[in-house]
Amino acid sequence: MSNFQGVGLVKTNAGVGGTKTILLETQASWRWLRIGFWACAVISVAVVLRRIVALAHPLQSAPPQLAKLDAVFASHAALTLAHILPALAFVLLTPFVYIRRFAGAAWPKRLLFPLGLVVGVTAYAMSNYSVGGWMERSAVLFFNSLFLFSLFRAWHLRREPVLTMRWMTRAIAVLLGIATTRPVMGIFFATSTVTHLSPEQFFGIAFWIGFSINTLIVELWLRSQEGRSQIERMAMRP
Repeated sequence: MSNFQGVGLVKTNAGVGGTKTILLETQASWRWLRIGFWACAVISVAVVLRRIVALAHPLQSAPPQLAKLDAVFASHAALTLAHILPALAFVLLTPFVYIRRFAGAAWPKRLLFPLGLVVGVTAYAMSNYSVGGWMERSAVLFFNSLFLFSLFRAWHLRREPVLTMRWMTRAIAVLLGIATTRPVMGIFFATSTVTHLSPEQFFGIAFWIGFSINTLIVELWLRSQEGRSQIERMAMRP
């Protein structure tokens, strides 16, 4: 992600030493955010590809819990594909919003709006088949509504680059929350012999944890001095 816009120098009255310290902390924070972005993007793509393969060629020797989950998605395969394929396209387009080389390109954002709408609408429909019952469904309804609201605000404020970038970043963070749920689910799967929790019991908890992590981290960053400077820098570059 070296093509992402670099961090600007934060003004301070603490002298040269204080300025260097703030700059290093800013760079470190931005670096970890970039790493998190790419990690979520890679996980999201891998999850979609794995689901497509599972729908086309169900594994006969899969573990019982995994086979049961695959069967749930296979029971509404058309809806699943209608949801995950636009989501895959959305994730693949998100880097173009931030990469400096495509700073003047409008097409990434124009494509993200209709793709995001399809992802959001189908997510509501997918919630009818929630593995984790009402706990998972409540997480989907809450964060999907937040995703669509952020996307709508980005579109509504599209003539104001800074505000558009802020709201688009919020929408992207929420959508990539599905990737953060995966390692959380992995922990639950790994400890199931101890906790005796089934996917029906921990999927909803994993959804709330995963989406909350992404949403809170990005929101705190957007409200920080560093986040405001970065968003302005990326939104106003030629």
